[in-house]
Amino acid sequence: MAGTVRDYYAQLGVGQDATAEEIKRAYRKLARELHPDVNPDPSAQDRFKDVTTAYEVLSDPEKRRIVDLGGDPLSNGGAGQAGNPFTGAGFSGFGDIFETFFGGGTAGRGPRSRVRQGADALLRVDLSLEEMAFGVHKDIAVETAVICQTCHGDGCAPGTQPRTCETCAGRGEVQSMQRSLLGPVMSSRPCPTCGGTGQRIPSPCPSCAGEGRIRARRTISVDVPGGIEDGMRIRMSGQGEVGPGGGPAGDLYIEVTEREHETFTRDGSDLHCTIAVPMTAAALGTELSLSTLDSEEQIEIRPGTQSGAVITMRGKGVPRLRSSVRGDLHVHVEVRTPSRLDDAQESLLRQLAALRDEEVSVSSARGGLFSKVRDAFGQR
Repeated sequence: MAGTVRDYYAQLGVGQDATAEEIKRAYRKLARELHPDVNPDPSAQDRFKDVTTAYEVLSDPEKRRIVDLGGDPLSNGGAGQAGNPFTGAGFSGFGDIFETFFGGGTAGRGPRSRVRQGADALLRVDLSLEEMAFGVHKDIAVETAVICQTCHGDGCAPGTQPRTCETCAGRGEVQSMQRSLLGPVMSSRPCPTCGGTGQRIPSPCPSCAGEGRIRARRTISVDVPGGIEDGMRIRMSGQGEVGPGGGPAGDLYIEVTEREHETFTRDGSDLHCTIAVPMTAAALGTELSLSTLDSEEQIEIRPGTQSGAVITMRGKGVPRLRSSVRGDLHVHVEVRTPSRLDDAQESLLRQLAALRDEEVSVSSARGGLFSKVRDAFGQR
């Protein structure tokens, strides 16, 4: 192309009045189509070099001014630049391509802090039904990472301090150069000596080995609200694991588990229990005493109560969470039929059956066994 002024605008497919943003957008589109990683065609690679050169020229205000005046900023002493568009002035290697291509460059992120946020912790606690119903104040032992009292979190032995990392000179990253078909490629990675912090601890704390934290057992006080349910969690801010370098602690979550109760089962804010009533008491009616969660109550068993009947006691269940309203207690009645009778008891029952015309006999003149059973169930 010696002696010929290249049309950089045509190579990017834009007009001479294109804005800098339009030029950048046109190059980005072409680069995505022609980049060697995407398009292995040799002709595409040559085209990619041309559009990259055009972008390098038109993105530089001074070089673009020369083009607009009819000149070629790469024609004088620029043979090497034209052959390798990635080494031209103002075009600092592969980094500028990625800056245009992905919206960001390869500039270093800088050192990361040694002090980082701690993780959350989870502790499970078993509670009785009464404790979950009405709430309880508990002192709970928990083992988590806490700040080291020897170094106060900085990880250094007493009387010492961190030093700038000699490997990365405090940048937290090291760079390496590789050559490719497109020219030199610069890559960065965290410094292996300091782990990316830019600092090195020459004399680690003997208590925490430079971590700035140690594991310790401690006791915390927890207020469990009344009405909490099985599986719910209580969040205690800042009571979790202290972070590396003595960083702020995460949160502690206390998950409550309800122990099985010998009398009651729970369904939300309602309670259920079963009482066994003798057959005679169910038939004649009676009054029973029942211990609820917080009181002694009398239950009336009405005459003729059947097995499976439910007696509901309003407001004797569990308080709803953060509310004074309580659920109900449902008492399920189970009528017990005696399995063994002595002679006197059997005689009395047969007399009762005869009086109620409930005696079951196959030879009955009233239609046999099944009609007697039918009639018996028809009795009120």
